[in-house]
Amino acid sequence: MADLRKKVPQCVDGEFFVDQTCIDCDTCRQLAPEVFAETGQFSFVHDQPQTAEQNRAAIRALLACPVGSIGTRHRVAAKSVMDDFPMPVDGPVYYCGFNAEESYGAASYFIKHPAGNWLIDSPRSATHLMRQFEEMGGIRYIFLTHRDDVAATAGFARRFGATRIIHRDDLAAQPGAELVIDGAEPVQILPEFKIIPTPGHSPGHCVLLFAGRYLFTGDHLWWNAGNRVLDAWRLACWHSWTEQTASMGRLLDESFDWVLPGHGNRVHLERGAMRAALGDLVNRMRA
Repeated sequence: MADLRKKVPQCVDGEFFVDQTCIDCDTCRQLAPEVFAETGQFSFVHDQPQTAEQNRAAIRALLACPVGSIGTRHRVAAKSVMDDFPMPVDGPVYYCGFNAEESYGAASYFIKHPAGNWLIDSPRSATHLMRQFEEMGGIRYIFLTHRDDVAATAGFARRFGATRIIHRDDLAAQPGAELVIDGAEPVQILPEFKIIPTPGHSPGHCVLLFAGRYLFTGDHLWWNAGNRVLDAWRLACWHSWTEQTASMGRLLDESFDWVLPGHGNRVHLERGAMRAALGDLVNRMRA
């Protein structure tokens, strides 16, 4: 629970605040950009909600915060907002919310599909999410982009009897995984689900291309909203920037119009614009 006595000094006075347990994961700034901004070390409340929708967005951020750093001076109707999660993104794709501290606040996603639903990376094992997933038909597959975003995967797998998918080079993070990806070549799991190894951030990092449109990118690729470019984090590349650059280049062989990352902003662009943005990123990485 957030502690008002530890409030980030830059927070404007009012109902919502952020305390100094914040890990600067960006979750609140994505969910409620009109309310939250960053100091360079923490998120903070730069403007109190002015409308009912902004207030609801701020409560969503409070619920999704992986470390409970967002607080309010009075009780808010958090339970009435819980049903916003999983939150629709586009078509059958949802953002789970309830980001996990073990994943440093990485976003996770849910795909509702007639051949069985998918969970991409893991949120917290919140009772509300478990119930929502059950009502949406359960989980058949859990795809793990890489070793960092495993979080509560084992619990979700047990609850739903789901098949966990991870690359062998990151298998130590989920040694009981039922389906292990090997090598560097893409793997077609089902007609609409293509797993593409993208080593770099970690040795076994992979992305998932769903329905030829949605690319779930883990920590490989994200949208830099400030500069309006696709981007990658060199400082957070724990394995090999050279390998990440090469695997980023191989994504130019694919076609997609959504980028849905674990960290950073998601984005929807026309396919030509997406390919141009990706090509520009590859050139910058090679420079």
